[in-house]
Amino acid sequence: MRAALYTRVSTRDKGQETENQLCQLRQFCESQAWSIVAEYEDHESGAKADRLQFKTMMSDAAQRKFDVLLFWALDRFTREGAYETHAYLKRLDDVGVRFRSLTEPYLDSCGMFRDAVISILAVIAKQERQRLSERVRAGLHRARTQGTKTGKPIGRPRVVFRRDLVTELRNEGHSWSQIARQAGASIGSVRRAYKTCLDSSPACQKPVEKNL
Repeated sequence: MRAALYTRVSTRDKGQETENQLCQLRQFCESQAWSIVAEYEDHESGAKADRLQFKTMMSDAAQRKFDVLLFWALDRFTREGAYETHAYLKRLDDVGVRFRSLTEPYLDSCGMFRDAVISILAVIAKQERQRLSERVRAGLHRARTQGTKTGKPIGRPRVVFRRDLVTELRNEGHSWSQIARQAGASIGSVRRAYKTCLDSSPACQKPVEKNL
């Protein structure tokens, strides 16, 4: 079996080196009589999907440059979540590349329980996706009914100013920018308020609310 090794340490894993993982992975390959044809090594967060060596490894797997991928633990392989993890492992399986976690013997698609392993991961991924969907729906429902977490309405704050003041200042010859500053509103808002006053003069005696 042609084996590839994938190792990763995060920049936050102070004092840790991939060499510690590599030593054990190499020893395991030797015990299995697997020939190591590639070693991939990342030094960044497993939550990132654009890890350079990880992407190279997945590309090489698609080209069947190795037969089995060996990693030290699943969280070294990826920490993007159950759904993404299953997607990666499924891609390996679809191209005929087996995978094995050194410290988690149950994550082994090389043996007789390969189909069971893939199925279990698929169920876990589906459950995570459903929980995420439920959280999104719950958040949207809360936002529609309560506004933000503080209970304030969603969107820009509302400003109140007098239409009659806008009309009065405009009739005195003030510019739109001068009126906007005095009313504490945008130029567009006071222009629309003035037009409303022209269309219906009684409305100029009432305050107007307008989104900024």
